[in-house]
Amino acid sequence: MEYLSTRGAGPSVTASEAILKGLSADGGLYVPATIPTISEEFIQSLLPLSYQERAKKILELYLTDYTAKEIDKCVYNAYSIDKFDTPAIAPVVKLDDNNYVLELWHGPTSAFKDMALQILPQFISTSLKKVGKKEELVILVATSGDTGKAALDGFKDVDQTKIIVFYPQDGVSDIQKAQMVTQEGKNLSVVAIEGNFDDAQTGVKNIFNDQQYATILKEGGYQLSSANSINWGRLLPQIIYYFSAYADLVKAGSIKLGDKIDFTVPTGNFGDILAGYYARSMGLPVNKLVCASNSNNVLTDFLITGCYDRNRDFHKTISPSMDILISSNLERLLYHMTNDPAKVKGWMEQLNITGSYTVDDDTLAKIQSIFAAGFADDSTTQKSIKEVYDKYNYVMDTHTAVAWKIAEKYSHANEKMVVLSTASPYKFNNSVLEALGEDIAELDAFAMLERLSKLNSNPIPQGLAKLKSATVLHDNICSKEDMLATVSKFLQI
Repeated sequence: MEYLSTRGAGPSVTASEAILKGLSADGGLYVPATIPTISEEFIQSLLPLSYQERAKKILELYLTDYTAKEIDKCVYNAYSIDKFDTPAIAPVVKLDDNNYVLELWHGPTSAFKDMALQILPQFISTSLKKVGKKEELVILVATSGDTGKAALDGFKDVDQTKIIVFYPQDGVSDIQKAQMVTQEGKNLSVVAIEGNFDDAQTGVKNIFNDQQYATILKEGGYQLSSANSINWGRLLPQIIYYFSAYADLVKAGSIKLGDKIDFTVPTGNFGDILAGYYARSMGLPVNKLVCASNSNNVLTDFLITGCYDRNRDFHKTISPSMDILISSNLERLLYHMTNDPAKVKGWMEQLNITGSYTVDDDTLAKIQSIFAAGFADDSTTQKSIKEVYDKYNYVMDTHTAVAWKIAEKYSHANEKMVVLSTASPYKFNNSVLEALGEDIAELDAFAMLERLSKLNSNPIPQGLAKLKSATVLHDNICSKEDMLATVSKFLQI
């Protein structure tokens, strides 16, 4: 299978090349030239399989330049039971007859990013061997909290790679920050920037698009790549859990094969829900994909009006992984909706220059036939956490609670709704405890973990419990203007 740039100018590449490059030379994102289609028989074949076996069947449709043995190795190295705390890897939890939660946070960093970032380093190591690359790959990451730790954990001490993570200094939770600044590994650096996530993401993109700097890196024996969801190798593994969730519902007798279901996804960068779009386009019986936003509701506004406008106030919320105003993966959706890279390029240029663009009516109609949207502010999110706990004795994190509240609006009596749960509540224990009416005034982050464990049937994840005694190893801070210089200093070029 070939991969093309959303902006049309870059040459087609193999899956291995797309994963190694991360971003096309023309600034576009790589997309599959064709989306594979599957049958009901294919879904039926998934029912008796483990998550790992399901993953292999999905991945081989897209990684056509990988051998079956290479895919096997990637999958089993990523989704081993010593890394995930449940054999199901991504279990579906039934809350009532129509509402389910897909728990994506049972990996080593307690966030859904593990579902992709445990396997992306495996893809990259395999691709480096396949294409005979001698350069050291430099993974640049901008994070709003969860991607950073998951990428650091996945790429720690991986041969022929270095990784640099930038996070907004005051834009992540205490637990998220502790996870990153205590990360061990010989090949990594963690840097706080004086700005928000969009500043970090824009800075990383600018480094990628600096051709003069690319030449300097090449002379030093380096090549840039990305672990953000702009990298196809990061997005691809997320398709798997939509199929796995559907197969689990059929297997449990909750639905019949062929029944359509809805998914509600808390999202900021549009990657997680875009994976659902690919699953739906392949033939998974999905009715609506519901996009749930917090007060940074740029995606909700776009999906309702067709106007994407990042010229608005930026809100720091209790669901910080969604505090994003520039949703990079939306570019991929626009490409698939229009099949017109020139049009997509024009919109992206407008966004870069003016901060906004508006799609045509036909494109908006196509998008709205697949997606619905809504948003919840912090107060509503906290109420949602309390309501779910009181009704189901189930503890949700702040991002999942946003999605749950929006899902309520789109739930139908005869249709199953699956809410994607993207993080363990323990990662946002202060906000969750406050929502549950607990007094936390005298508690530090680790005392809050203990308090929450008394309310939650799921125990404190081991990776979070160990943070209390972990040593801070990274205290670097830079301005958004100094990100490139910070990369050069780390690489000693």
